[in-house]
Formats: sequence, C-alpha cells, structure tokens
Amino acid sequence: MSVCNRWRGGLAGLFMCLVPPVSAQAQDTAPIEAYGALPAYDLVEVSASGDRMAYVATTGEDRSLIINDLNDMSLIGGVRAGEVKVRDVGWVGEDDVYIYSTATQVAASLGIRRAEFADLSLYDIPTRNVVMALNRIYGPTGTLNRTEGTLGKVAGGPIVRTIDGEPTLTVAGTGYRGLGLYRIDLTTGAGREVHEQAQAGSYLLDQSGEMRARFRYDGDEWELQARLGGFWRTVWRADARIDTPGLAGFGQTADEVVLAGEIDGRPEGYYSVNLQSGEISPLPFEGRVTGLIHHPLSRLLIGAAIEGEGDRTIRRFTDPAAEGVWRSVEAAFPGKQVSLRSWSADLRQIIVFTQGDGDSGTWQLVDLDRRSAEMVGEAYPDIQGDRVGRIMAVHYPAADGMEIPGYLTLPPGVTEPANLPLVVLPHGGPAARDNLGFDWWAQALASRGYAVLQPNFRGSDGLGKAHLEAGYGEWGRKMQTDLSDGVRWLAAQGWVDPARVCIVGASYGGYAAMAGPTLDPGVYRCAVSVAGVSDLRRMVQWEADQGGRRDSPVVRYWNRFMGADRLGDRDLDAISPAAQAARADAPILLLHGRDDTVVPIEQSRFLAEALQRAGKPYEFVELTGEDHWLSRAATRRRMLTETVRFLETHNPAH
Repeated sequence: MSVCNRWRGGLAGLFMCLVPPVSAQAQDTAPIEAYGALPAYDLVEVSASGDRMAYVATTGEDRSLIINDLNDMSLIGGVRAGEVKVRDVGWVGEDDVYIYSTATQVAASLGIRRAEFADLSLYDIPTRNVVMALNRIYGPTGTLNRTEGTLGKVAGGPIVRTIDGEPTLTVAGTGYRGLGLYRIDLTTGAGREVHEQAQAGSYLLDQSGEMRARFRYDGDEWELQARLGGFWRTVWRADARIDTPGLAGFGQTADEVVLAGEIDGRPEGYYSVNLQSGEISPLPFEGRVTGLIHHPLSRLLIGAAIEGEGDRTIRRFTDPAAEGVWRSVEAAFPGKQVSLRSWSADLRQIIVFTQGDGDSGTWQLVDLDRRSAEMVGEAYPDIQGDRVGRIMAVHYPAADGMEIPGYLTLPPGVTEPANLPLVVLPHGGPAARDNLGFDWWAQALASRGYAVLQPNFRGSDGLGKAHLEAGYGEWGRKMQTDLSDGVRWLAAQGWVDPARVCIVGASYGGYAAMAGPTLDPGVYRCAVSVAGVSDLRRMVQWEADQGGRRDSPVVRYWNRFMGADRLGDRDLDAISPAAQAARADAPILLLHGRDDTVVPIEQSRFLAEALQRAGKPYEFVELTGEDHWLSRAATRRRMLTETVRFLETHNPAH
C-alpha cells in the first residue's frame, strides 16, 4: 500500500488528487505511454529526525511536493510545482524543504543562445509559504545590493548544514559581486554573501558551514587548497589539460578530503588526502570503489559502493552501526537491487529504491525502530511485475578480442531468448555506462516484442581506465563496431535474428544510431537517433564557441575521443554521418528537442538535409519545448510512440 492511501486529516483531501492512484491489475501489455510517463514518485527524502518525509508526485506534466508525518502518515504539507523540471528536493531542518529545479531560457549575456538555468524554492511547513532563494542579494556585512531588489541567480546545488543548532542553507550563485556563495534566509529567501568567487562544486563546507577545502583550475593546472590558520594553502597540484581530478567529499575526518582520479600516478580510483600534511592514502575498502557514502549529519565518509560479482553493486561501511543497518536493509529485500537514497541522522529510518526483474522501481521506507519495511510508492505504477522483461548480464568479444559487457532485456514473459528481433540501444556520453536495472526505454521497446541490447562499448566509463581509454580516437570506428559485434555474438547464440535488427539511441547513442547505416552498413534495417551528433567538426567548433576558447578542456576532450588533431580537423568528416549520408543503407528517424542546450538541434538538421540531398529515406521530428534529457512527459511519450511506430514499420517484431 502506498502512503497515499494511509493519509488522514489535514490537507489530505486537497492533495489526494495529486498522487497517482495505484494501478489496476496488470494486463498483458502496458500501453507505451506508461513507459514514457515521468516517475509517479520521485526524489524521496526523510528528514534528519526520521519523523518526516518529502517527495515529488507527478501526474502527467504536473509535479507536486508532498510532505508526510511518518508517525501516522498524515499529510502535513505540500505545494503544486506545476511543469517545472524538479531535479532535487531536500530538508533544511524539520520545517523547511527546498525544491531545486531547472528551466531552459534565453541567456541575455549570450545573445539569443539558450541555456539551462537553475532555481531554488523554499517551502515552509508551518506557514505553507513558498519563497525563491536569492530574490534579494546582500553583501558580506549585510549591506543591500546597490540595486535594490536585484535578483541573484542560482549557479549550483544547495548545501544544508547545522550552525549553532540552527539549520542553514547555502547555495552558489551570481549577484552581489559576481560569482559567490550565499547563505539563504529561510523566511525571506534573501541571500547574504559568505564567500566570493565560489564556483559551484569547487568547494567543501564543513559541519559548521565553513569552507574547508576548494580547488582551482585554470584549464591546465588543477590545485587542491585547504584553509589553514585563516589562509588558503595549496595541498596538492597536478597537470590536468583534459583529465581533471574530482573533489568527491570529506574523508573519515574533516581534516581529510577524497579525490577521484589518477592521483600522483596511482591507478584511477578514490584517494584520501590529508589537508594538514598532504599525505595521500587509499580508502579502507576492498574492491573497486564506484561511489562514496557520507553520514547524513556529519558529512564524513562512512561507506562506499563497490563493484560486486554479477554486475551488482555492494556497499561496505567503516562504521559498524551503519554496516549493521545496511545488512538489515538488504535482508528485507532479497533478490532485489537496492539503492540507498536517504536516511535519518541516527540511521534508523532509511529510504531505499528497489528495482530489477519484476520490479519497475519502488520507493521503500525501512524503519528499524518499528522493524518494518513499507512501500512509499511505485515509480511506474502501470508497469507491474509481469510487465517487466527479464534483464540478463552479457559479455561478448569484440572483433579484436576486447570483452564488451552489457545487458540484454527480453520481452515480458520470455525467459529463454530464441531468434528474437533486436534493438541495439547504446548509451549516451560516451564516457558513461548502463547498469543492471530497470530502464524505461529498454523496457518500453522490449514490451513490443524486441530483445534490447545495451552494450558498454569501449570508451564507456565506470569499468576501469583501460576500458575507457580504449575508446580514445574510436568514434565511428571500434566504438561503433563494438555494437555490431554484439549483434553477431547474439545471433551466434541463436538468441536474435540477425536479419531483424535496428539501432536506437540518444546523445552519443544518437550519433551511434546515425552511424549505424552510414558507417557500419549491412547490419541494421532502421535507425532512430534522439539528439544525436551528425557533424563532428561543427559540434567541436560549437563547443569552442560556447567556452570562448579554441583550446578549452572541453575541445581537448572531444578531439581525443573523436581522434582529431586540432579544431576543424577535416579527418572528422570520415566519421560524420552528415558527411557520409550518401552511404546510408537503412531509413533513419531523427528526433531532437528544440530546447537542447547540450547538442544543438542543428546537428539533426544537418543530417536531415544531407539525407534529403542524397535521396535517402528519413523522417525528422522536432520536439517543441524539450531539452537534451527528455524531461517532459509529453515529448518523452511522443519519442517512444514515434520510435515504436518506426520500428514496427521497418522491422516488425511479429
């Protein structure tokens, strides 16, 4: 039972309509719209006391913040957020909840160029008031900005700390003297500058809210600095023209920070750096660390996510109490993939997210005091267990012998694949990866009768340095044939029909979909690209124009992956689908959001024009009001509807 059905009193009658009802009993096939819906429940957070819970409920495009008292599951607050793109919610003490959202807007400083901008709202439970953060900017002494009423602009995610027993909210933004760090008045939303020139994500605040560490990067050298005795001192530095280290959080004490990367020639990973001595040491965990776990109150390192057997993530803790808590959580959900999302300060109330075979994504509240585990809500309530296709981990050899890991999602009800039609679904990035778990896009295609291969081709991140570096210079080359090698391997197993294969993808995956018919012919019957890159030279030039530098780290990154020697390298034409459109041997569907600020829509237009000139079959659908991430339900559903229509036209599953 979801907590929606346990609410009583207060605003329950008003907000009951905001929470999607539990779906009826599953039918044979869920409508494609069910897969394209935004998660019905998302961003669930428990307060520090463990007495309250906040989350986002979505119906269609309409998002609402819902707040419950966990003692009796009564509804104690909520506000309709509308169609804003909510990216995060969190608690500031027990009475205030922040809502972090983004919107695509024209950037005045960039002319007509569109960019993604952030906003931060605060909801006060006792008064039910909502205020915007940085609605007024003050200097460090409390002096009003010289232009009274001037708005600041949020430039980074919120940071919550408790100072002198009072909860505080700090955010990076622009306003009083340009970029800075501002402490927010929880009642008015006004911001007072506490640090100047604080770039979002470049600093760490200790438990008292003071900036303890930061990094500086000039495009060539990266420096870790610590504040000692009132002054900033460089603790560690490295040349970093492309691969910059990451400041991942505090270590086990506030005198240690954790850096991610190749630190002083050590293998890529996570390392602790002592801010006093500069000493570098490994973290106290066995195995390859893929993520860190910090205490919800102290913000100190207490655990890590570690790569386990069978493509599953395991979690280990230095704190015995936390280790015991997590063992209890895992025992409550045997056979499930369990992710830790939020927990109370005493680690007794935990929000987890389960998914996998038979589970399209479920938010769960584990209460160790009550010795209970209770469902908060389902992310996709219309996709019940019998509609979730089996997910298989696969490993296959590329043509040069390199092992490529990936996942094969089967149509619901199929346990042993045989001669199935196939959709290859490469991920974006390309320095990203797919993981074992419910994927709404893969499951949507599987529900229509297709096996879906998600390969972690060379160049994918999160699988070790060697796997990532094997992709350098391999756009349109081995990164592309890694995909078709997967098709051939699956066909050799008898699992798929090699004559019934299409390729679908977004972002880098969209490029790979474009490149299938144009650069790797004879494999695919059709291709669907969402927000893909078609002209590599123009894409890198666009990135250079965005950053204002011909030799920016972003340009260096793209040139390394694409195999270019310089900006404007014409060798990139050989691996640009727009330049090779005349070679296309299968119809291509192009979809692209008009508000895309990551890959401009012109990239799809270039290929559409080239295909038209070459007399090749294609379709082009522009998604009004959509960004790079398919953040809107209407356009996400349209993308799936158009994709399935195109697949069923050119590669019917039955």
